[in-house]
Amino acid sequence: MAFLFGRNRQRSAQDIVRSTKDLLQKLAKEETPLPKTEEDLSRTLTLMKVTLQGTPELEATPDAVYQLVNSVLAESLLPILVDNIHRLPFEARKDTQTIISNVFRFRNPGSTSPEPDALKEVLRRQPEIIIALCNGYDRRESASPCGGILKEALKWDAVAAVILYDEPADPSGKTIDIYNDVDVTKPSTGQGIFWKFFPWIDKSSFEVSADAFDCFRLLLTKHKQLVSQYITTNFTLFFAQYNATLIQSDSYVTKRQSLKLLGEILLDRQFYEVMTRYVDPGDNLKLIMYQLKDDRRMVQYEAFHVFKIFAANPNKSYEVQKFLIMNKQRLLKFLPKFLEERTEDEQFCDEKAWLVKAIGNLPDSTSALRAPEVGKQAGGVSVQGQQQVSSAQVRS
Repeated sequence: MAFLFGRNRQRSAQDIVRSTKDLLQKLAKEETPLPKTEEDLSRTLTLMKVTLQGTPELEATPDAVYQLVNSVLAESLLPILVDNIHRLPFEARKDTQTIISNVFRFRNPGSTSPEPDALKEVLRRQPEIIIALCNGYDRRESASPCGGILKEALKWDAVAAVILYDEPADPSGKTIDIYNDVDVTKPSTGQGIFWKFFPWIDKSSFEVSADAFDCFRLLLTKHKQLVSQYITTNFTLFFAQYNATLIQSDSYVTKRQSLKLLGEILLDRQFYEVMTRYVDPGDNLKLIMYQLKDDRRMVQYEAFHVFKIFAANPNKSYEVQKFLIMNKQRLLKFLPKFLEERTEDEQFCDEKAWLVKAIGNLPDSTSALRAPEVGKQAGGVSVQGQQQVSSAQVRS
């Protein structure tokens, strides 16, 4: 392993790490944590934190950091640290977050690797650590520290790929090589860690749900090329979950944030194929129009910015055209009074006026529509249509 040093150079760091590991194993066996175990653990964790990042009075030395990171990886401390983070006292959990984040940031002098060297070592040899951090959302005590580590680590594509392409354990026990073994064209089983974010967001306590959604949003918006490919491959499964669990959530915050995120994704050029497929089925239009009638103003507002994408599509599918025409008169009566108190929001007022005009220009009857040929997909947005969707009618 590239991180290992001679024993004589890392004995002090190795002693700290081994002591921490022994204490964590002892803590895991205690039905009720003993105060002495917690105190000893807090002491060693504080020492590790200070070694890695220093204090206002004492600057961390590169050699000491180097030795400690090597010992943490060589002794496989990270897995047991993550697995037991929920058992630690509050301050010790914060120290653990700092320790793991600093380890993940570590680079060898002169390194040209895209990811920090220590993080790359973890992703190659123990990617399950990333999965364990995600599972921190199973408990209130571990959600915030694990989420904090994940959100910083999600700067890197490889971390996002570990989360997206995780699947149930290989019976052979083989660890997937995220750099070489991933087939991006293979559909997901829906059993990997990524899919657990939907219930974490929808069913957890407010604090856990909010943190999980922040991580989920960062994953989807930070790594657009990677995520666009993943959603395209798993389109039906992804939006079955997104529509049913998030858009139709009983939680006001989840529903509002999910509608806003959906609008951002659909309006991003890197998600062009995702957008063309989402605006094609009439069921998606019906779902979004139903949100326009929600009695909460911000839900209505975010739904509006998704609805206008359907309306701005010059190549609407037969289903979408039919549903809009069938509801034309209701929409022309509903839209002028829709959020009419937002008089100071000039862009919204302009978009709403354009939308009323666009609906008014629809045919009065579905009789003029031509049903799509059997087996032929209707709809889709041309490049010109995408420009129309993304122009003055769209929120910046």
